[in-house]
Amino acid sequence: MSTFRSGFACFVGRPNAGKSTLTNALVGGKIAITSSKPQTTRHAIRGLVHREDGQLVLIDTPGLHKPHTLLGERLNALVRTTWSEVDTIGMCLPANESVGEGDKFLIRELAQISRKPVFAIATKTDLVKGDKLRDHLLSIQQAGADAGLQWQEIIPVSAVSGEQVDLLAELLVKTLPEGPALYPEGQLTDEPEETLIAEIIREAALEGVRDELPHSIAVVVDEMVPRPDRPADKPLIDVRVNVYVERDSQKGIIIGKQGARLKEIGSNSRAQIEAILGTPVYLDLHVKVAKEWQRDPKQLRKLGF
Repeated sequence: MSTFRSGFACFVGRPNAGKSTLTNALVGGKIAITSSKPQTTRHAIRGLVHREDGQLVLIDTPGLHKPHTLLGERLNALVRTTWSEVDTIGMCLPANESVGEGDKFLIRELAQISRKPVFAIATKTDLVKGDKLRDHLLSIQQAGADAGLQWQEIIPVSAVSGEQVDLLAELLVKTLPEGPALYPEGQLTDEPEETLIAEIIREAALEGVRDELPHSIAVVVDEMVPRPDRPADKPLIDVRVNVYVERDSQKGIIIGKQGARLKEIGSNSRAQIEAILGTPVYLDLHVKVAKEWQRDPKQLRKLGF
């Protein structure tokens, strides 16, 4: 009988390296929000990959970046804490971009971690052709050698086309310790429903906003309560949510002309929220200003950072 393995792996990389999309592809369902805006991920989201030979708890971390705010510093600290606690690390390096100084800085940091397998994952391979991919893989190998890091494997994958995603799961599981499954079969994440719902709304709010706004948006689920006096066969859950921004001008952008933008955010996220809760919801969105919350320790605590 083959050995069953279970344990933890995390994906690291600079912002927008394809970590969240790859996490969702491996898990086989959407648990991490994705956006073309950098620094979309703000929590270490745990996804569960169930296989016959093992169970992988996959942690998608925020992109490591040069912090300009207290929030940025806290997100970087979260990444470093996460990689110190997992069994295996996968560093994502998008194939459509060259290996840059930010990547090399991160590789040097990873080289300091002893006795832990580190995979180099060339993401977004669907965006490049033959020679370009080969050159990218060679530069990943060179960057590892320059930093004194021996990659466990260098593996090209495409989360979009699914190419080599199964192989990556197999290779990651092989590096885990022997042990029983840590979660029930079929569960995709251990994130609380409130966290997933807040993230879905934040993803909808990020669509189409200008560059300076994404970092200023935070979402908190205020309460989720079943509507009283509803018949048992027609339940409805009231979900009250606060969307926080840092300035009054940003509040106007999120609400939109005659509330059109806020309405769109609600309708774009409602179906996903109903899928998570398994019941129809009434979504009540409010936009509030929390001045300069990214720099204020008290506000960061209140917003869950």
